[in-house]
Amino acid sequence: MEQRIAIVTGGLRGLGRAMAFGLARAGYKVVAVGHIDADVAAIDEAAAGSGTAKQVLALVADLRRPADCDRVVATAVARFGAVHILVNNAGLTFTTIDPARFRRAEPQKFWQVPDAIVRAVIETNYIAADQMARRLAPQMVEQGWGRIVNVTTKLDTMNRPHTSPYGASKAALEMATEVWAKEVAGTGLTVNIVNPGAGANTPGMADEMRQMSREGRALRLVQPEEMVPPLLYVVSREADGVNGWRFDANLWDTSLPPAQAARRAGRPAGFELHPQPPAPR
Repeated sequence: MEQRIAIVTGGLRGLGRAMAFGLARAGYKVVAVGHIDADVAAIDEAAAGSGTAKQVLALVADLRRPADCDRVVATAVARFGAVHILVNNAGLTFTTIDPARFRRAEPQKFWQVPDAIVRAVIETNYIAADQMARRLAPQMVEQGWGRIVNVTTKLDTMNRPHTSPYGASKAALEMATEVWAKEVAGTGLTVNIVNPGAGANTPGMADEMRQMSREGRALRLVQPEEMVPPLLYVVSREADGVNGWRFDANLWDTSLPPAQAARRAGRPAGFELHPQPPAPR
């Protein structure tokens, strides 16, 4: 395998950590970025224990800040020489921003969400991803090969009541994926989505799923490691012609060859548009 270097945002915990180590085990070099200092030691320890210490570099940054995005990109290039892959995974969910206000027992209306939370969610889930992509896309186009992989969410989560502004922020990234993919077509850079496809076994979402279970709905949690097979396919040479798609990990069949699993689990990114505006009522 040609040596490839990846940046994984939100890479120190949960889905991001699983994807960062999945890439490292497959031979990629990875810069895993998070926002909590204490997580760095845990990543370093896990990397040493798994034999990937030379593959994984843990960084702390607030990617809502342009200067921190610049620093992450510069550090990755200085350490590994280039960046070929960006996984935009960093995100704030409706279950972790303010659990007391966001739990189902006390659903909030959109007008009850404080300004600071709206700003934090939009800046983390969309603006940070946009900032990182705009810094790296020119390098990827120039080198003739690259991957931008965004993590959004289920379409029926984006319009779910009582999740504003989370759903709106993920919808923005979903549509950005479709737009970016069109703009990079033919350059060697592709833009796709890899999603859990259902509630993931991360701390905030696990709490949410337990609440849903109490309401009588049995749901299977997607394990973070399930994100790795579709991610490895999307960033591979085999997927050179795959651009503007979303793949749900809960539909990925690891018993199939990757391209065949991709056909089963994939659909175009973005939203289906009505051919004509709906008639007025």
